[in-house]
Amino acid sequence: MSVEVREIPLGGDLKPFLDVVESIYRDDPSYVRPLDLDIKSRLARNHPYFRHAEGTNFVAFHRGRPAGRLTAHINRLHQERYKDDVGFFGFFDTVDDAEVARCLIDRAAEWLGARGLKRIRGPLTLNMAEEVGCLVEGFDTPPMLLMPHHRWYQGGLIEHAGLGAIRDFYAWRYTVGDVPPRALRGHESIKNLPEVSVRTVDMKNLKRDVHTLLDIYQDAWDDSWGFVRLTTEEAEKAGEDMKLIAIPELTRIIDIDGEPAAMAYALPNINEMIGDLNGKVFPVGLPKLLYRLKVKGPQTARLVGLGIKKKYRNVRKYAGLSAYLYVEMNRAGASLGLKWGELSYTDEQNGPVNVGIKMMGGQIYKRYRLYERAI
Repeated sequence: MSVEVREIPLGGDLKPFLDVVESIYRDDPSYVRPLDLDIKSRLARNHPYFRHAEGTNFVAFHRGRPAGRLTAHINRLHQERYKDDVGFFGFFDTVDDAEVARCLIDRAAEWLGARGLKRIRGPLTLNMAEEVGCLVEGFDTPPMLLMPHHRWYQGGLIEHAGLGAIRDFYAWRYTVGDVPPRALRGHESIKNLPEVSVRTVDMKNLKRDVHTLLDIYQDAWDDSWGFVRLTTEEAEKAGEDMKLIAIPELTRIIDIDGEPAAMAYALPNINEMIGDLNGKVFPVGLPKLLYRLKVKGPQTARLVGLGIKKKYRNVRKYAGLSAYLYVEMNRAGASLGLKWGELSYTDEQNGPVNVGIKMMGGQIYKRYRLYERAI
């Protein structure tokens, strides 16, 4: 066999794992290499995810040259909730070679099977709050922050390895600007309620507000497909990681009678600022990033999270909460000079959310797909 798959355990030397993307995406103008520092952090033994999970990394070599990569991981919190014996693979990137892709996925499946799992699902890195799915539409534009990018052939290679599609997810493109009258009416209906207050995240009390956002997020998304609650440690780690780039104006926390009820937060799209860094922040990458972020300012942003606690969703007078948040985020983007933003990701079967985004003028411009097979 001309393909060799080597395992790199958590904490091992990730250089081959990180650098393999250079040969895979060399001639892809839409690819933006993620920062190596971020990937190393997420695949470190001490990452909070691995306090309730187990994982490892694989790199495929074809005729001695790095040709593909993926991770395999088991989320024990997922098992506790769903009891479906599903394990996951993520960070899936490969050259256009069916044997390379099959060998990688088979090796991940073998690793998961040895630990008692019955099915393999992916790509998913590392949970449903991060990168989900393989890009199957929208190859002609770069990915947003914390969204995956793939070559046009990679979905087909996954299917060739015996996995079937189980779910699609959308990324929506939204132009900052005029707001539909219906959304404005919803905004005004909430704005005029005396028990409703709204504020931005307080960066001086970030840990407190991360807990507030987490409380709303866990409640709002608890019934969504595949959802697994984040631990407090995972949320705090994400907050610390985003502290450097977060812009308070791109956040909203709504209280009703003093209780956190809804939230929305967006992040500046640093992918528009790191394309020439080749994944490196030292020695000159970090100063470049900070200058582009803090001085020049972003042109685009990604709406990462928007949620309303379940107890408020069916209360008639609070029906405009989602419209209120959409309008607030649009106005915040306009005030910062943003040209457009991505709203991502949304489940293909989440009708209310998708209808709301359409109402605001959003258009699907990327589609991601999850796959699964028996081990």
